[in-house]
Amino acid sequence: MDENLPLRGSDPLKQLLREDLDPLSIDELKERIEQLKGEIVRCESKIHAASSHRSAADALFRKD
Repeated sequence: MDENLPLRGSDPLKQLLREDLDPLSIDELKERIEQLKGEIVRCESKIHAASSHRSAADALFRKD
């Protein structure tokens, strides 16, 4: 975890993982999967952007 970021009090992912899937229909489960895949893409994009930003900052302030 990044030590520069504040810790959140509640974790929506943990809440999501505890949800009972039994009441959901097959169509609802498929929609949920598509939404989660979209969230994965969004997270991967954020990771890539943060890594690129960090690399640029490191290059700028590198002492050679």
